[in-house]
Amino acid sequence: MRNAAVTPEGDRIRWVELPGQEPSRVYVHGLGATSPAYFAQVAVDPLLAGRRSLLIDLLGHGLSDRPTDFDYSLESHADALAEALTAAGVSGAELIAHSMGGSVAVVLAARHPHLVARLVLVDANLDPVPPRPGALGSSGIAAYSEKEFLAGGWEEVRDRAGEHWWSTMRLAGREALHRSAVHLARGTVPTVRALLLDLKIPRTFLLPEADGPLPGADTLEAAGVHVVAIPECGHNIMLDNPEAFARAASAALAD
Repeated sequence: MRNAAVTPEGDRIRWVELPGQEPSRVYVHGLGATSPAYFAQVAVDPLLAGRRSLLIDLLGHGLSDRPTDFDYSLESHADALAEALTAAGVSGAELIAHSMGGSVAVVLAARHPHLVARLVLVDANLDPVPPRPGALGSSGIAAYSEKEFLAGGWEEVRDRAGEHWWSTMRLAGREALHRSAVHLARGTVPTVRALLLDLKIPRTFLLPEADGPLPGADTLEAAGVHVVAIPECGHNIMLDNPEAFARAASAALAD
């Protein structure tokens, strides 16, 4: 495990690193997740192995520190990730990023373009969503005020999340989880989708085939974003169908 201080107060992002050739490949998890748990299997798949790979945990999540004075906006997550990658000597990296991590990766590429050479987004959040009480994901968490969430709303989220998601969600700081969800639901200005459209690097968007067509796919494709549907999986594509995920990600990185 490696680490780097990413805030003036010395808060640290941590990651598991697999040795290999450059350019580096960086794996970024989603809301309430952790990269080693979600990406270890596919990172060592023969189709993806052999690169220096950083399975990195965003601030507030997994192995990383959980400061309570950090705002956990997508921009702040991206800037903290940039600090960690710079400390690790990473530039021109290939990012494979899931869900909220995909949103952070797009913002990272827009704000720190020298750090990112390619993007593979895994069912990432591209658009704002309204808070919805009782919903799964960021919209359900964002329906609570921070005070409500800390006072017991997190227990309701735990019960809705189920054992699998809660097994990593429980590692996140509660302030970090709530603020990350609020900012993910709120999105960025311009939107993450608009930022993605403007990027000039190779970009691929993987989504579950069962979800049907990705909204706005034609516009994304016209801007050079490859949209690829993966069969026999849900939102956690790399866990549900690792073989198909590895094939699709490998093809995206080989283009």
